[in-house]
Order: sequence, then structure tokens, then C-alpha cells
Amino acid sequence: MDDKQIKSKVISSLFWKFMERLGTQGIQFIVQIALARLILPEEYGTIAIIAIFISFANVFVQYGFNTALIQKKDVNETDFSSVFFLSLVVAGLFYTILFVSAPLIAEFFENTMLIPLLRVLSITLFLGGLNSIQNAVIARNLEFRKLFYSSLGAVVVSGIVGIAMAYNGFGAWALVAQQLTNQLMVASILWFTVRWRPGYLFSLESLKGLFSFGWKLLVSALINMLYNNIQSLFIAKIYNPAMLGYFNRGQQFPSLIVSNINGSIQSVIFPALALKQDNLHRVKEMVRRAIVTSAFFIFPMMVGLAVVAEPLVKILLTDKWLPSVPFLQISCAAVALWPIHTANLQAINALGRSDIFLKLEIVKNIVSLAILGISLYYGIYAIAAGMFLSSVACSFINAYPNKKLLNYSYIQQLKDVMPSLLLSLAMGAIIYCFSWFNMNPGLTLTIQVCVGVLIYFGMAKILNFECLSYLMITAKELFDNRKKRK
Repeated sequence: MDDKQIKSKVISSLFWKFMERLGTQGIQFIVQIALARLILPEEYGTIAIIAIFISFANVFVQYGFNTALIQKKDVNETDFSSVFFLSLVVAGLFYTILFVSAPLIAEFFENTMLIPLLRVLSITLFLGGLNSIQNAVIARNLEFRKLFYSSLGAVVVSGIVGIAMAYNGFGAWALVAQQLTNQLMVASILWFTVRWRPGYLFSLESLKGLFSFGWKLLVSALINMLYNNIQSLFIAKIYNPAMLGYFNRGQQFPSLIVSNINGSIQSVIFPALALKQDNLHRVKEMVRRAIVTSAFFIFPMMVGLAVVAEPLVKILLTDKWLPSVPFLQISCAAVALWPIHTANLQAINALGRSDIFLKLEIVKNIVSLAILGISLYYGIYAIAAGMFLSSVACSFINAYPNKKLLNYSYIQQLKDVMPSLLLSLAMGAIIYCFSWFNMNPGLTLTIQVCVGVLIYFGMAKILNFECLSYLMITAKELFDNRKKRK
């Protein structure tokens, strides 16, 4: 496959992956707003505690081998089937562990509701294991259109189930039912849209070969997961589930937006980079394009969201969620850097250097845990601020290996993102002024969003941003290609 074919395939895949994310996350956003109005913060906090333990188990079920299946140049049916059966066995093992340990977890957090909720929600481990293999097949073939249909159908059905149960007073159980239904629907739809089926094949040799690459990613994901969730553990234990609910709700809006773009880039760029892993110059070009493009969109979104946080929460979630506003604003700054992390890390993985990836995760988590340890003494807002400091530090750590691997220096990366960052900050400063006029929240929010969009894209056009020109040309090419097919 030549560069032109790869570009066309990547753009098409990115389009469908972004549409899948945009569609599902957009509907999920509406569903979460409805649920937040019907469910109490402490009930959200209880589910957030459960999510920590399920996330830990999911690392062993879904990570490492899944990525190895995508990265490996020559993969066969034995590889896929072996990983599939291993995933189910590991899911069963961790389900048993969580089922048995549920009373101990409930005792530690002094919340007996954790026992039945954890035992039921842990069923998603089996569904996640199945879905991870299907996702690997889709990623290898860059057939992200199939994910669009499965994810969209799943989020609609699960959203209806969750809202209906919340409206009828089921509380935290509505969130459990929503998540279970979502995973079940994704698995069901993918089963009919993805042609792969597990065969009666199992090979320890096959797993051993995949493990040589995947174990480092598994350990890296485990370390990363532990750090990402240790904050929630401390908040739930030191404070209460309600405060954890505010903390997580504050993270939700920025995470939802950024994960939409970041997830699309991550899913598409890794298999695309893996195809060109022998051409370092081309890999560098693709990484730079991913960083520049994601910064162009995400920086203004996060600056704008931080500015409009208070009226947005009042309108969408009601005043009972106002304590989440400071967490939302700090989280905007932290997650804005995610796509830069992703592009650098995916390049390292695509080149087969999972050993470097693991070392980076160890260093990052030592730094991040040191920041967390210091911030614990200064309260929950300091913990949130520590997330931003960790994100900045991790950006430099993730970029370090690519100075040598791709000849992509810190200075080059800063130059690539600085135009979008400076324009975003200028836009944010201007629209912040509208909050001084004491208008009603709805009018303030509408004016700030409209003016912000006009200022950002208008100035980007006037200043002749290369990224904007590239996106317009690419969009035209995509439109023309789709027109020719018809």
C-alpha cells in the first residue's frame, strides 16, 4: 500500500472513527445530563468506586495482547483465537476475585451497597474481552465504519434503559444497567458485522510471541490505571462518595470532548503508523500532523469550556452540581494535552519499542505519584491542580524518546502547538469578559460560544494557519472521492 492509498485509508478511517465517537459521545452526553438530573452525587460516587476495581481487572483482560494483535505484521487465526480464549479465562478469574472480595471492599469504604453493585457490574469483564478482539480485527483492517454502527446502536439502547430506570427511582442501579446494556449491545452488533469467529485453535507458542511485545504494554497500562484511579480511592476514603461524584463529574465534560478526538486519533494512527514503521520520515510526518490537528481543535474547546463552566453546569446539571465547577476547569487544562501524549506514545508503540513505552510509564507514574503525595496535604483542590502539573510533566516525558527515534525535538513540538494555544488563550480572555454583564446563564453561554467560535476560526483564517488550510483541502479531497464513488 503506497503513501497515497494509506492517506486515503487513514482519512476515511479517521472520519468514521470520529463519527462513531461524535455520535456515541454526543448521545452519551445527553444521557449523562438526564441521569445527573435524576441521580444523586453520592450514587455517582459509589459507581465511581466500583469502576476503579473493574478498570484494574480490565487491564488484564483487554490490554497488551489486543495491541500486539494490531502491531504484529503477520497475524493468523491461531493468534486471534488464542487471545480470545485467554481473555475469557482471565475475565473469569478476575470476576471470581471481585465477587469474593466485594464484602471486604464494601467494609473498607463503609458502603454495603458496593457488594451487589460490584458483583453485577463485573459481568462487563466478559463482554469487554470479546469486544477487544473484535476491535483488534477492525483496527487491523481500518474498518471503523463497523464501530460506528455498533457504538451508536449500543449507546441509544443503553441510554434509554438507564434513563427509564433512573426516572423510576433505581438510583445507582440505573447506571449499572446502562453500562451492562451498552457492552452487551456492542458485543451483539459486532458479532454480526465483523466476520471473524473464534476457531477451535489455541497455541501457547502464539501467545508467547504476542506476549513478548504485549506484556510491556500490559504492565504500562496497569501502572497508568493505578495512577489514574488512586486519586479517586483517596477522595472516596478521605472525603465521601458525594465529593468523589463532584470530582468525577467535573472531569466528565472535558474528558468526553477530548476522548472523542483523542480516541479517534489513537485508534486510527497506531495501525497506520505500524504500516509505515520502516519509514521513519513518514512516521514523523504523520505524528506531527496528528499533534498539530488535535491541538488546533482541542485547545480552543478546553479554554472555552473552562470559561463557560459555571453557566453550563447551572443549565445542564442544575445548581446541585455547582461544586464540580472548579474540578471541571482544572480538568480542562489537564486533558488538553492528552492528544500530544497519544501521538508520541503511539509512534513509539508502532515502531515496536514497547520497552521504551514501559520505561516511560514507570518514570511518569513516579513523578505523578510524587505530585499526588504532596498535594494530599493541601486538600482536594490541590489534588485536582496536581493533575494538571502531572499532565504537563508527562508531555515532556512522552516526547523525550522521539527526539532520537524520529528526530522530533521539544522545540519542534512546541512550535507545532503554540499557534493554536496562543490563539485559544486570546479567544478565552475575550469571551470571559461577557461574564461581567450579569446576564442570565443561557444568554451568557450562547453569546460566549458564538463569539468564541467566530473569533477563533476567523483569526485562524486571517493569520493563515497551515492546519486550517490543510483541513479544508483534505475535506475537499474526501468529499470529491466520495462523490466519484457515487
